[in-house]
Amino acid sequence: MTASPRTVETVSAVATDAGMLALWETGIVDYDTWDPQLGEDEDVERHIRIGALVPINIRSDGAFGVLVRTGEVGLLAQLTERESRHCLVTSDAYLLHSSGQVWLSGIEAVGAEAWPGTVQCDLPAGRYSVVIHLIAWEDEPGSVNEDGTPSETALSDFVVLINPAVSEQDTFRPAVETFNQPEG
Repeated sequence: MTASPRTVETVSAVATDAGMLALWETGIVDYDTWDPQLGEDEDVERHIRIGALVPINIRSDGAFGVLVRTGEVGLLAQLTERESRHCLVTSDAYLLHSSGQVWLSGIEAVGAEAWPGTVQCDLPAGRYSVVIHLIAWEDEPGSVNEDGTPSETALSDFVVLINPAVSEQDTFRPAVETFNQPEG
């Protein structure tokens, strides 16, 4: 019996006090290693270029809802119609290599031992293309409770789509800033 293609979703609230979330698989093991490896934007860019880290970066501290949707050959992950209606901006594709698992956390939690709040995602070993979407979830009627908090049916702040990278794709976004700045 062969398995049918499927997408896998993980929805999490992820926080950062360093202004950036990250989807990652790196060999950074402690603070002494972390600071020279990820302390400056050019250090982060080095990890982005090799596919060890994908920034979810709007340079803002806080807790964010993040939906990670993983596709596979034959059934690629994509936005739902509802998400598409409320999508503010979409990133170019980032490269991500997986050896079987990747993690989602604030950039300050990237390391060998998972901090509380770090989300583990099973991702079969391989080379992936990752696209991040910023969602204007508050624009949807009924998404905000009277106290200003997201309702149970509110969309996530970010939708991260992970799909197998096609062999001919060799150009990926290397930038720490997830989204291009508006022209003007």
